[in-house]
Amino acid sequence: MAPTPAGNRRTRIHVVSDVHGNARDLARAGDGADALVCLGDLVLFLDYADHSRGIFPDLFGVENADRIVALRTARRYEEARKFGARLWAGVGEDRAAVIEQAVRKQYAELFAAFPTPTYATYGNVDMPPLWREYAGPGTTVLDGERVEIGGWVFGFVGGGLRTPMRTPYEISDEEYAAKIKAVGEVDVLCTHIPPEVPELVYDTVARRFERGSRALLDVIRRTRPRYSLFGHVHQPLVRRMRIGATECVNVGHFAGTGRPWALEW
Repeated sequence: MAPTPAGNRRTRIHVVSDVHGNARDLARAGDGADALVCLGDLVLFLDYADHSRGIFPDLFGVENADRIVALRTARRYEEARKFGARLWAGVGEDRAAVIEQAVRKQYAELFAAFPTPTYATYGNVDMPPLWREYAGPGTTVLDGERVEIGGWVFGFVGGGLRTPMRTPYEISDEEYAAKIKAVGEVDVLCTHIPPEVPELVYDTVARRFERGSRALLDVIRRTRPRYSLFGHVHQPLVRRMRIGATECVNVGHFAGTGRPWALEW
């Protein structure tokens, strides 16, 4: 990482989201920056681009991964849940324990790859209770909280809203809105999910609208932060757009590209 900002020297921040198991590139993501910001989804359960990668195919094989992706893409969520339940019934062990063991293995590698300093919040597929065990002294975890970096105030809100996918860290709209409110006015608003704008929430590969936040959109319009940064939607119709005075940027492409998004001021 670059030295701590001093005097009038410009500050450079690298931002990543949707890491999904890419520890190799994560270890280099902070090169040349004063800090790294991570907006969650460290865990890789299932790679929709490569069905051989992730916890699901490791447990059940690529053919079953192909099947569940096809069902989810077709929005046949109830069939997908029943299919998944049949697979898990054959494991013969406690499902939660098996998943936690696999997640712990990924977290050990991923948190070790974080540079110092890193400021991070959770994604919807993350397991927040485990982060306290793996986040080292150089990693600050924030959720509904704010921090100053290089003279700018950054606010962080993690997690996603409830969906038929039932991923690990989904919360109610009311709880999410309360976290947005707690952050208050900031220069850079960092969230895992995007504001609820059709161009920002539609995934062109999964062929579905992901859940964005109306509360986030409202606060962007009201408080006019310089930037709204988010991930969650891997292949959006639009990666960048302005909402009033705010530049909204989707940085959720790290798993595939291995390249952070850079912010400098």
